[in-house]
Amino acid sequence: MATTNVYIVFYSLYGHVETMAREIQKGANSVDGVKATLWQVPETLPDRVLEKMKSHPKADDVPVISPEQLLEADGFLFGSPSRFGVMAAQMKAFFDATHPLWATQALAGKPAGIFWSTGFHGGGQELTALTAITQLAHHGMIFVPVGYTFGSGMFEMNEVRGGSSYGAGTYAADGSRQPTQLELQQAFHQGKYTAEITKKLKTKT
Repeated sequence: MATTNVYIVFYSLYGHVETMAREIQKGANSVDGVKATLWQVPETLPDRVLEKMKSHPKADDVPVISPEQLLEADGFLFGSPSRFGVMAAQMKAFFDATHPLWATQALAGKPAGIFWSTGFHGGGQELTALTAITQLAHHGMIFVPVGYTFGSGMFEMNEVRGGSSYGAGTYAADGSRQPTQLELQQAFHQGKYTAEITKKLKTKT
């Protein structure tokens, strides 16, 4: 059986999206025949600015991806913190650099999910996902929402939980809050769910 390659491509400034990405990778890798790989998009801010922002160190075990490497994957999960309700500029810059792939529709038909982190309730938990879908649509990729397949976790009302039917999410607050167990469980589920769909689509082609 041929391996199904799922690329988890993310940008993380303070580590929250990276934590979610690693859990998503575990979920995707739990599917037999799937190999999930973590990638970071290039940083666009100068080191001095990152230092003043007290950013989280970049993961030294996650390589930086170039747009053409997207061709190697059968499916994707894209993760980004929210900036004023939309994906971070670094992730948008990466998508902007995929113009040659868009011109040939090289990614058309490939499934893709979205995950994110926001500061607070009004930070764009669903808007970040909704606006990110435009990137997928222009490439002809197939958006894979989680829906309510996460089960009872989707209806939890006794604790603060990020994420929605669009994908997994977390709240960072002032940066000190880390993804909760429930948020990580949804991330694991999204990785597994998206990997299963990617595998099915690859088998049928």
